[in-house]
Amino acid sequence: MTHYTLSRRALVAGMAGGAAALMLPGRQARAAGGEIVVSNWGGDWNDRTQRLMEKPLLEDRGFVLSHDLGMEADRKAKLMTEKRIRRASVDVVHLNSADAFEMHNQGVVADLDMAKIPNAADIVPGLEAPYFIPWLYSGVVIIYNRDKVKAPPRSYADLWKPEWAGRIGLTNQLYFNYMMMGGLVAKGDMTSVDAGKDRMLDFAATQRPRLYAAHQQLQTGLANGEVDIAVNYKARGLQWAAGGMPLGIQYPEEGAISTVFGACLAEYAPHRDGGYAYLDAMLDPGAMARLSEASFYAPANTRAELSPELRDTIDFSDTERAALRYPDYAYVARNTADWLDWWTQSFARD
Repeated sequence: MTHYTLSRRALVAGMAGGAAALMLPGRQARAAGGEIVVSNWGGDWNDRTQRLMEKPLLEDRGFVLSHDLGMEADRKAKLMTEKRIRRASVDVVHLNSADAFEMHNQGVVADLDMAKIPNAADIVPGLEAPYFIPWLYSGVVIIYNRDKVKAPPRSYADLWKPEWAGRIGLTNQLYFNYMMMGGLVAKGDMTSVDAGKDRMLDFAATQRPRLYAAHQQLQTGLANGEVDIAVNYKARGLQWAAGGMPLGIQYPEEGAISTVFGACLAEYAPHRDGGYAYLDAMLDPGAMARLSEASFYAPANTRAELSPELRDTIDFSDTERAALRYPDYAYVARNTADWLDWWTQSFARD
């Protein structure tokens, strides 16, 4: 599989960070475009969203936006609570594809009228869903310090090798990916998480990974030498390398566990027309190219205006894309709450 060595020339400046839980008050003034309330992660993710998509394509055209920011578990719980009163406090909800599936099954995000989202015609095949607008995607890869790791692990299974003990960093934000990784190593699939739990407990005992709260803390751990290897999204590794860190990326031989970020329209959205305008703006080819350039996530719109060099850097080759491991969303939806309990009480316990 592909073994990347990243050069500064191949990258443009990126930002790294994590989500921050905060609330910005909704603005009361009405504008010509209408109002839109957006539920999203915080941190650099939301900063880029506002700067590169929301402001130029929506606010500058008369929409008034307000934000409800925080981690997905809290934002999902809020949607579920508001189902009882059949009125959501938000219009658009940023989610990953697995959470979107779960929320659709719970009846709190809407089936979409794609005629109201013209840019949806250009979604990358395989990423679409009738209730979810994919936006950016990446995969869980092995990120390593090139100055300290000359022969990096070539697979997820290689992370269990004794030479990597005490040198690997993980983040709580990707707990479900790591648990599916355990199932993949144990049984060759991502629907064997129960078997994967034993592999992950063995990993904790023998490899003694450092566990960080969020992406930005893991970045700091790599930068200051606490760890030499991180298991994280390819996009995050590219962001950190763009900031000057000597990082390489190894695509795992098992195939990278995919992650797709996007958004849904709340079933009981108070401003549905604004919500549709937002979803279409997300897929604008120019805005998507700007976001991909800033974040290093691959764009979900085939017409995103990327240079060939940038596309080669942030996207996956045809072979790698074919090998991406997509979660069984129904399986994840049934089990994710129990997985979080297990992670916090067993793997992440001091």
